[in-house]
Amino acid sequence: MNIDELKAHALAARRDIVSMIYESGIGHPGGALSIIDILTWLYHTEVDLETFPRAKVVMSKGHAVAAQYVMLYQKGKIARNEFSTFRQTGSRLQGHPSVKSLPDVDATTGLLGQGLSIALGMAAAKKHVRDPHRVFAIIGDGEMHEGQIWESLQQAAHMKMDNLVAIIDANGFSSHDPVDQVINLEPLADKIRAFGWHVLEIPDGNDMHQVADTLLLSCHLKGKPLAIIARTTKGSGVSYMENNGEWHSKTPSPEQYQQAMEELQ
Repeated sequence: MNIDELKAHALAARRDIVSMIYESGIGHPGGALSIIDILTWLYHTEVDLETFPRAKVVMSKGHAVAAQYVMLYQKGKIARNEFSTFRQTGSRLQGHPSVKSLPDVDATTGLLGQGLSIALGMAAAKKHVRDPHRVFAIIGDGEMHEGQIWESLQQAAHMKMDNLVAIIDANGFSSHDPVDQVINLEPLADKIRAFGWHVLEIPDGNDMHQVADTLLLSCHLKGKPLAIIARTTKGSGVSYMENNGEWHSKTPSPEQYQQAMEELQ
């Protein structure tokens, strides 16, 4: 799939994220919009939902699951009329990923900090059975404040899990507040390298060219687990949501929804 096709899928996904949250009346648009370009590359390039075994995606930042659901919609696993049931009682589209409700999400997550541990276990199992597919853990930069993340970084390096890729959605916000004002993570790349990981950085994680170049390069790095630090924009694509902590968890008004749809044409 070429870059223009991937960009078109990402743009459609942005419209669907905003529509899902608007129609259901609840959700986390900011962090879903920041990670959608990377998820688009993964689901249209490396993750084949029709094969087994396959690459796995663990949404450690599970509150951004709307981004994963729209990918599953694009792959034919979710119907469009389910969008309005997002986060409603009895819906398959729960507010955090649940394999009981929807097995294609790959992992049940919710409490921040646990997803990298889950992904590490999956990667170890794949190594054991000589499955060549990779496991991707999608982690928020605010989530990097959790101690369990750093325990998993140590363990994965010790085990040389070079089929494990931690993708850090570095949109600069921990919930509503700037990450560096809560606990400063920098120099993040140096810290992760010191734990024994390969590290790649994407200067603009919402630029599909940069996303594709980095993820294609990542296939050639062996011997250690890999962390990709993607510098993204919270609320990317919708002007009034961008870099605005209020849109961590908020539903657009009818007027705001119309504006978003116009901007995302």
